[in-house]
Amino acid sequence: MDYKSIVNSFQGANVLIVGDVMIDAYLSGSADRISPEAPVPVLKIDEEVYRLGGAANVALNVMTLAANSIICSVIGEVKSERFLGLLRERGFSENGIILSKDRKTTQKTRVLDKGKQLLRVDEESTHDLTADEENKLLSRIEEIVNANSIDVLILQDYNKGVLTSNVITKCIQLCKKGNIPTAVDPKLKHFLSYKGVTLFKPNLKEINEGLNLEVSGDNLESLKAAIEALEGELENQISFVTLSENGVVINEGGNFIHLPAHHRDIVDVSGAGDTVISVAALCLARGANIKELAELSNLAGGLVCEKVGVVPINKEELILASENQLDVL
Repeated sequence: MDYKSIVNSFQGANVLIVGDVMIDAYLSGSADRISPEAPVPVLKIDEEVYRLGGAANVALNVMTLAANSIICSVIGEVKSERFLGLLRERGFSENGIILSKDRKTTQKTRVLDKGKQLLRVDEESTHDLTADEENKLLSRIEEIVNANSIDVLILQDYNKGVLTSNVITKCIQLCKKGNIPTAVDPKLKHFLSYKGVTLFKPNLKEINEGLNLEVSGDNLESLKAAIEALEGELENQISFVTLSENGVVINEGGNFIHLPAHHRDIVDVSGAGDTVISVAALCLARGANIKELAELSNLAGGLVCEKVGVVPINKEELILASENQLDVL
């Protein structure tokens, strides 16, 4: 199988994404004077843009690769209509979204002066879901799994409280029962809660924090030892660690592979991790081997870094790049 065939096989895959969704907001304008009230610039707003972010951006990445995304999360009632409206605009179902009066819908607002960021304002809840919210979310997830032929589950964690230990454990159990592979993009709080997942994808900072290590990205022997320690804790099948300028490493059953980063004109690293987990999960769903998975995911993450803002890549871009930059298998 060549890389083009792998990417083409993504079409029609059903991907369930569970995790912390958010709104990415951008207020753009020009600041040409200082406020008389305080020594701060006054920004005249020319444009307001709202986009799907967090786990919903992962869903966008999956969709632009021609697969089907189903999103499950809990958001606040305030700003819920804005988030749900963004879902509708992109053609996503709202069925997996639970509303809570006790939580905020996460919104990250970037204030831009002539394209340069002046300030970011975060509105969010970061406490864990209540038991009632957990039960509602888990019931909805089970309904969706039972009603659809799910090819892979992505657990997308941003430490905003949706992926509690209980939600994580129950999702993994449900997928094992249904023989559905699981892919995880973790954060520190529940780093070691993802026991028994198929693919675990931390970055270098997360693996160091999660295991209390100080491994550098260019020390492959130390990275291999860190992955062995990680797998001893999690009993996961595949470990996939992104190393920024040092590329990626992937391991399955002692088959340890390092791939260097592709040379890039880096413009913006925002959203690269979302793209990497999306491609990795789709490769997992379609039975790609770990080298194929790592090559395509590494390539896709680099392509996103050449774009301004959080912008997914599409299937055609990934196929073209793979034909030009990866060896035919």
